[in-house]
Amino acid sequence: MENKFKDVLKEIRLEKNVSQVKLAEAIGVSKGIISMWETGQREPTLSSLVSLADYFGVSLDYLVGREQ
Repeated sequence: MENKFKDVLKEIRLEKNVSQVKLAEAIGVSKGIISMWETGQREPTLSSLVSLADYFGVSLDYLVGREQ
């Protein structure tokens, strides 16, 4: 299965004009973690996915690339 999460995260973050630092502070992780998620080096925990979906106001399905 292709990892679409990293692409969706970066795309939505840039669309909303949110820096990696601001996003990291908002959901309680380090800027380095955001960077690793966006490059596909690491995957978020379920609780982090929920925090990201809540922050951006999108569904979990959308965030992981399961719906357009």
